[in-house]
Amino acid sequence: QLRLVESGGGLVQSGGSLRLSCAASEFTWAYYAIGWFRQAPGKEREVVICISNSGGSTNYSVSAKGRFSISRDNAKNTVVLQMNSLKPEDTGVYYCASGCETTASYWGQGTQVTVSS
Repeated sequence: QLRLVESGGGLVQSGGSLRLSCAASEFTWAYYAIGWFRQAPGKEREVVICISNSGGSTNYSVSAKGRFSISRDNAKNTVVLQMNSLKPEDTGVYYCASGCETTASYWGQGTQVTVSS
């Protein structure tokens, strides 16, 4: 069973940056697209950004475009989410998952990101 572990969350001021990492437990993760999702307090989980299994294509939510980027290193079983120009509305728990939809099979435990105004 694929296991995903997020790291890198924390507290940052508005306009700041954070880098989140998603580490996978085994090489079979390279077969999956990897998505980053955010769940804000009282809201449903939503996809923020997603990268194809090869890393050749990415999809962004409207809120992420121009500010967030995603990359993957299949040799290191790692996906990195770089978040710049953070806003208070980016606050939430960030999850990586084995797909670009909320129906993805495998999820990490989540990491908290808090952006103060």
